[in-house]
Amino acid sequence: MAFKSTLLASAAIIAFATPGLASARTAEDARIKALEAQVADLKAAVEALKAASAPHEAPPAVPVASQDDVDALRAQVADLKTSTASSVAALRSDALSTTVSIANGKPTIASADGKFSATFHGVMQLDTAKYFQDDHLPTAVTARDLSGGANFRRARIGIDGKVFGNFDYNILFDFGGGGAEDAGRVQELWVQYSGLKPWRFRVGAFAPPLGLEDAASTNGALFPERAAAADIARGLAGGDTRVGGGVIGNGDHWFVSAIATGPLVQSLNSGATAFNAPIFDEQQSFALRAAATPWFGYDWLVHVGANASVVAQPTDLGASAATRYALQLRERPELRVDGTRLVDTGQIDSKGARALGLELAFQKQALTVEGEYFDIRLDRRNPAVGATDPKFSGWYVEGGWMLTGERRKYNLTTAAFDAPPVDKVFNPQKGAWGAWELTARYSTVDLNYAERALVAANRVRGGEQDIWTLGVNWYPNPDVKFMLDYYAVSVDRLNAAGAQIGQDYQSINLRSQLAF
Repeated sequence: MAFKSTLLASAAIIAFATPGLASARTAEDARIKALEAQVADLKAAVEALKAASAPHEAPPAVPVASQDDVDALRAQVADLKTSTASSVAALRSDALSTTVSIANGKPTIASADGKFSATFHGVMQLDTAKYFQDDHLPTAVTARDLSGGANFRRARIGIDGKVFGNFDYNILFDFGGGGAEDAGRVQELWVQYSGLKPWRFRVGAFAPPLGLEDAASTNGALFPERAAAADIARGLAGGDTRVGGGVIGNGDHWFVSAIATGPLVQSLNSGATAFNAPIFDEQQSFALRAAATPWFGYDWLVHVGANASVVAQPTDLGASAATRYALQLRERPELRVDGTRLVDTGQIDSKGARALGLELAFQKQALTVEGEYFDIRLDRRNPAVGATDPKFSGWYVEGGWMLTGERRKYNLTTAAFDAPPVDKVFNPQKGAWGAWELTARYSTVDLNYAERALVAANRVRGGEQDIWTLGVNWYPNPDVKFMLDYYAVSVDRLNAAGAQIGQDYQSINLRSQLAF
């Protein structure tokens, strides 16, 4: 019975190996060939048994299998072939169920049921700027020679998608910066549960939506940078790389978000080192926003909204810091090839702060107009005699007109405007020249408070900045964008001695962008 035992053992080994097929798809073909070879060997053995049991053959020297054993072995071989075919079909069906696609340049891998996906995305924004300044500025002016040249404003690569259907994620790293590129940092890293529609619960590092400009993607923005007032307000409780958690929800005509936020993800970004000192007690803040489109039609809509940033506890920089609980409002002049901030309140020892914003926008076919107003107040920790809590403000209005007739997309999940579609992708041979857009903006921010008061401790001479911007945007296709903008900047600011350190100048910037 040794031969019978050997055959049965071989069949058992093959049967045991079959479930392992699904664990290694890459070895599928090799395993199938091996199974087919072993089945062929079993067939040959069965034929040998038949021949050995024929009347004209000599009796075997060892015991042979009976006809019942042969029939049983045939049944095992048949079962093995059936199970192998089923396993191979299941493996091949499972492999074919995974889809790989590219939509508008974004490669995506997804399961057939859509519960698992991974989409690769990236953005490159190269700014090339020239500054035109007076050659005879007063000696008190500190930014007498702003640096023109080129700067990778954003250089990002990341991946986003779904896991187990109801969980979304986003991982994004940025190697760009303001005035100088970065060594690389976490830009966004969050996970979100979306199983209780219309609500989404998010935690991680991300920029909470704090206004119309802030909620919009920088890839499709009207201008290279946000308006100064909007950027200052978002920096209090939100901004890039902010750690937080909260809830976001939206319907067809409404949007609400409430995020509890902490500190910024620490990095070695050269433009942010002043705020990257050791932290003892991290900032605790809240970022709130509500927006709606109460009036709308086939080709028009009106957007209204309000937002609030509340700093409940500023960062504790430690007893050795010059200002232990510092809040500081400052901003670059809406262009970051040169990273100099021309308006700056300096560090103010504060117990807390709040910024309130109002949003209004109107869209009619190819025309989009929007604006925001911000009121910012700081609560001094230990005010000197005669000092009061400082108040600041700023606002902007901007618009874009699509010369080629497209209409900017209103994103329901962010309650903000995205880039327009490109009806005719650039192709000179077919007379198609992409999408073209004219833009204009006026923005102002006032970081002065009692700047001429007799009580020096009450003065905040952060400066007042006004900027007119005119631009043209060209979208050859949905992934490529070029922006040409002209800036007329006016800064009115006094130093501690009362001398004028502001200036008027012009600049021009060309941005080249690839985003997928």
